[in-house]
Amino acid sequence: MSNLNNIGLDKEKSEKLSKKLGELLASYTVFYQNTRGYHWNIKGKSFFELHIKFEELYNDLFVKIDDVAERILTLGFTPEHRYSEYVSKSLIEESVKVTDGEKAVDEILNAFKALISLQREILDLSDDAGDEGTNAMMSDYISEQEKLVWMYSSYAHKQ
Repeated sequence: MSNLNNIGLDKEKSEKLSKKLGELLASYTVFYQNTRGYHWNIKGKSFFELHIKFEELYNDLFVKIDDVAERILTLGFTPEHRYSEYVSKSLIEESVKVTDGEKAVDEILNAFKALISLQREILDLSDDAGDEGTNAMMSDYISEQEKLVWMYSSYAHKQ
């Protein structure tokens, strides 16, 4: 029993899972800030529709950032909070000032591709650890984001 954390999961497996969740936290944080930039700086004919969609997206990312950090805490570890660490660990690179809607949508689709792949990795780890809480979270995120990929791809005529 000494190898179990407070929620009854193997400590070693939880630590491995926590590190991957830390990558996800970093990636979500960079993606969040990129999306804020798209929202602020978008120009052109699709301003009105994209401005609203980007706001919806960054509001959703804001909630997910908190959820992931709290999941790391639930597993018994400390989430990173320094932006410099997020930038170095993120699978998503910081975006340069983007004013073009098509470029922003392309960057969003690339970000989702990276996030979904990482979340599938976390899903495998959480399954192996018997961690239903993280498993359910990743399943929900993947399902939501696959639909968003379809929607953004349809908007960009990429599907």
